[in-house]
Amino acid sequence: MKTKKIPMRLCLGCGESKPKKEMIRVVKSKDGEISLDTTGKKSGRGAYICRSLQCFKAARQKHRFEKSFSCAISDEVYERMEEELLND
Repeated sequence: MKTKKIPMRLCLGCGESKPKKEMIRVVKSKDGEISLDTTGKKSGRGAYICRSLQCFKAARQKHRFEKSFSCAISDEVYERMEEELLND
């Protein structure tokens, strides 16, 4: 029997490679809206972070989301994503 391949993703905060299901996807939609995608099904450009606030803050501090999405992200968007992460 074949073993099922587990998709791995790289965390923008800590830089570790982990299974996709253990991570949260951050999505930039076609209209430029950036949000958390807890289901992993939203369409758009995606980047992954661990489910910890520490990794989110590290990625924000190092401007990794801006680099990944090639756009500037306002503080309001970061605050909204941080609240969603805490409530998840």
